[in-house]
This record gives sequence, C-alpha cells and structure tokens, in this order.
Amino acid sequence: MDVPLWLALIVVGALGIKLIRPPWWLVAVLLLGGFLLADSLLAPVIDTAISK
Repeated sequence: MDVPLWLALIVVGALGIKLIRPPWWLVAVLLLGGFLLADSLLAPVIDTAISK
C-alpha cells in the first residue's frame, strides 16, 4: 500500500495535536521554522542526513 507523504504527515500531525495537546503557538513556530529551514543553506545538509 502506497500512502502519499502529505497524507501521512496530516494523520501524524492530527494525532499528535489531539493526543499531546501542544500549545498552538508551538505548532506555528515549528511549522514556520521548518519552512524557513527548508529554504536555507542548511537544506542540502539536512537532506543528505535524512537520506542515508
């Protein structure tokens, strides 16, 4: 069974928010930080670290 990455991320995110109940500002900071980090100079380094 092939599950798209975006669907898996939505399911894991929804379960995490429902079960752990982090503050919404923390969720927003993590999402914004990940978005900005993906467009930074560190993106290739992170990509190679995750790909291995």
